[in-house]
Amino acid sequence: MKLIRTSKTRLFFQLSEREKRLLLQVLQLYPRVPSAHQPLSKSGRLPDQAENQRLLDEALAEQRAENRKQLQALLANPGRFQQAEAGWHLQLSRSEVEWVLQVLNDVRVGSWVILGSPEGKLEGLDARTAPHFWAMEMAGYFQMQLLEAVEGEK
Repeated sequence: MKLIRTSKTRLFFQLSEREKRLLLQVLQLYPRVPSAHQPLSKSGRLPDQAENQRLLDEALAEQRAENRKQLQALLANPGRFQQAEAGWHLQLSRSEVEWVLQVLNDVRVGSWVILGSPEGKLEGLDARTAPHFWAMEMAGYFQMQLLEAVEGEK
Protein backbone atom coordinates (compact mmCIF):
# COMPACT_ATOMS: atom_id res chain seq x y z
CA MET A 1 0.00 0.00 0.00
CA LYS A 2 1.58 3.22 -1.10
CA LEU A 3 0.46 6.82 -1.25
CA ILE A 4 0.47 7.92 -4.88
CA ARG A 5 -1.29 11.29 -4.82
CA THR A 6 -2.99 13.79 -2.54
CA SER A 7 -5.40 16.65 -2.94
CA LYS A 8 -6.73 19.14 -0.42
CA THR A 9 -9.45 16.71 0.60
CA ARG A 10 -8.35 13.21 -0.47
CA LEU A 11 -5.50 10.73 -0.36
CA PHE A 12 -4.98 8.20 -3.15
CA PHE A 13 -3.27 4.89 -2.49
CA GLN A 14 -2.09 2.07 -4.71
CA LEU A 15 -2.59 -1.48 -3.48
CA SER A 16 -1.71 -4.80 -5.01
CA GLU A 17 -4.49 -7.35 -5.45
CA ARG A 18 -3.23 -9.16 -2.37
CA GLU A 19 -3.06 -5.99 -0.25
CA LYS A 20 -6.63 -5.09 -1.17
CA ARG A 21 -7.85 -8.55 -0.21
CA LEU A 22 -5.93 -8.44 3.10
CA LEU A 23 -7.17 -4.94 3.95
CA LEU A 24 -10.77 -5.98 3.35
CA GLN A 25 -10.31 -9.10 5.49
CA VAL A 26 -8.85 -7.09 8.36
CA LEU A 27 -11.57 -4.42 8.21
CA GLN A 28 -14.26 -7.12 8.25
CA LEU A 29 -13.02 -8.17 11.71
CA TYR A 30 -14.20 -4.91 13.30
CA PRO A 31 -15.15 -4.62 16.15
CA ARG A 32 -12.60 -6.72 17.96
CA VAL A 33 -12.01 -5.14 21.40
CA PRO A 34 -14.15 -7.10 23.88
CA SER A 35 -16.82 -4.87 25.41
CA ALA A 36 -15.82 -5.82 28.95
CA HIS A 37 -12.27 -4.61 28.26
CA GLN A 38 -13.04 -0.96 29.03
CA PRO A 39 -14.03 -0.60 32.68
CA LEU A 40 -15.52 2.67 33.84
CA SER A 41 -13.10 2.81 36.76
CA LYS A 42 -10.11 0.72 37.78
CA SER A 43 -10.66 1.49 41.44
CA GLY A 44 -14.31 0.40 41.53
CA ARG A 45 -15.15 3.18 43.98
CA LEU A 46 -17.73 5.06 41.95
CA PRO A 47 -21.34 5.36 43.08
CA ASP A 48 -23.72 3.19 41.05
CA GLN A 49 -20.71 1.42 39.52
CA ALA A 50 -22.76 -1.38 37.91
CA GLU A 51 -25.37 0.97 36.43
CA ASN A 52 -22.75 3.38 35.09
CA GLN A 53 -20.74 0.49 33.62
CA ARG A 54 -23.91 -0.76 31.91
CA LEU A 55 -24.47 2.70 30.42
CA LEU A 56 -20.87 2.82 29.18
CA ASP A 57 -21.21 -0.64 27.63
CA GLU A 58 -24.43 0.40 25.88
CA ALA A 59 -22.84 3.58 24.52
CA LEU A 60 -19.82 1.65 23.26
CA ALA A 61 -22.07 -0.96 21.64
CA GLU A 62 -24.02 1.81 19.87
CA GLN A 63 -20.79 3.43 18.68
CA ARG A 64 -19.45 0.11 17.41
CA ALA A 65 -22.70 -0.62 15.58
CA GLU A 66 -22.61 2.82 13.94
CA ASN A 67 -18.94 2.37 13.00
CA ARG A 68 -19.73 -1.06 11.55
CA LYS A 69 -22.54 0.46 9.48
CA GLN A 70 -20.22 3.24 8.24
CA LEU A 71 -17.54 0.69 7.43
CA GLN A 72 -19.95 -1.36 5.33
CA ALA A 73 -21.05 1.78 3.49
CA LEU A 74 -17.45 2.82 2.88
CA LEU A 75 -16.53 -0.59 1.47
CA ALA A 76 -19.72 -0.84 -0.61
CA ASN A 77 -19.02 2.48 -2.36
CA PRO A 78 -18.28 1.46 -5.97
CA GLY A 79 -15.85 4.34 -6.49
CA ARG A 80 -13.79 3.54 -3.41
CA PHE A 81 -11.54 1.00 -5.14
CA GLN A 82 -10.69 1.48 -8.80
CA GLN A 83 -8.90 -1.22 -10.71
CA ALA A 84 -5.57 -0.03 -12.11
CA GLU A 85 -2.83 -1.52 -14.23
CA ALA A 86 -0.74 -2.47 -11.20
CA GLY A 87 -3.56 -3.51 -8.88
CA TRP A 88 -6.02 -1.14 -7.25
CA HIS A 89 -6.35 2.52 -6.35
CA LEU A 90 -8.04 3.41 -3.10
CA GLN A 91 -9.21 6.93 -2.34
CA LEU A 92 -10.05 8.17 1.12
CA SER A 93 -10.94 11.59 2.43
CA ARG A 94 -8.70 12.90 5.18
CA SER A 95 -11.39 12.28 7.79
CA GLU A 96 -11.90 8.74 6.45
CA VAL A 97 -8.18 8.05 6.89
CA GLU A 98 -8.44 9.05 10.57
CA TRP A 99 -11.55 6.93 11.00
CA VAL A 100 -10.02 3.88 9.26
CA LEU A 101 -7.02 4.25 11.57
CA GLN A 102 -9.37 3.99 14.55
CA VAL A 103 -11.05 0.89 13.11
CA LEU A 104 -7.66 -0.73 12.44
CA ASN A 105 -6.55 0.14 15.96
CA ASP A 106 -9.61 -1.60 17.38
CA VAL A 107 -8.75 -4.73 15.38
CA ARG A 108 -5.09 -4.60 16.43
CA VAL A 109 -5.71 -3.94 20.13
CA GLY A 110 -8.67 -6.31 20.28
CA SER A 111 -6.60 -9.11 18.78
CA TRP A 112 -3.84 -8.40 21.31
CA VAL A 113 -6.39 -8.56 24.15
CA ILE A 114 -7.80 -11.85 22.79
CA LEU A 115 -4.23 -13.21 22.78
CA GLY A 116 -3.98 -12.39 26.49
CA SER A 117 -2.22 -9.02 26.16
CA PRO A 118 1.24 -10.55 25.78
CA GLU A 119 4.30 -8.43 26.49
CA GLY A 120 7.19 -9.08 24.15
CA LYS A 121 7.40 -12.16 21.95
CA LEU A 122 4.26 -14.28 21.71
CA GLU A 123 4.99 -17.83 22.81
CA GLY A 124 3.08 -20.89 21.65
CA LEU A 125 1.56 -19.77 18.38
CA ASP A 126 -0.92 -22.49 17.35
CA ALA A 127 -4.08 -22.99 15.30
CA ARG A 128 -6.15 -21.17 17.95
CA THR A 129 -3.89 -18.14 18.38
CA ALA A 130 -2.52 -17.74 14.83
CA PRO A 131 -5.63 -15.98 13.38
CA HIS A 132 -5.57 -13.41 16.20
CA PHE A 133 -1.83 -12.86 15.75
CA TRP A 134 -2.34 -12.46 11.99
CA ALA A 135 -5.14 -9.91 12.54
CA MET A 136 -3.01 -7.95 15.01
CA GLU A 137 -0.01 -7.83 12.68
CA MET A 138 -1.97 -7.01 9.53
CA ALA A 139 -3.94 -4.23 11.23
CA GLY A 140 -0.61 -2.82 12.45
CA TYR A 141 0.83 -3.01 8.94
CA PHE A 142 -2.05 -1.03 7.42
CA GLN A 143 -1.98 1.46 10.30
CA MET A 144 1.69 2.14 9.63
CA GLN A 145 1.09 2.61 5.90
CA LEU A 146 -1.67 5.16 6.58
CA LEU A 147 0.30 6.94 9.31
CA GLU A 148 3.39 7.22 7.10
CA ALA A 149 1.24 8.69 4.32
CA VAL A 150 -0.26 11.28 6.66
CA GLU A 151 3.09 12.11 8.28
CA GLY A 152 4.79 12.36 4.90
CA GLU A 153 2.53 15.27 4.01
CA LYS A 154 3.57 17.42 6.95
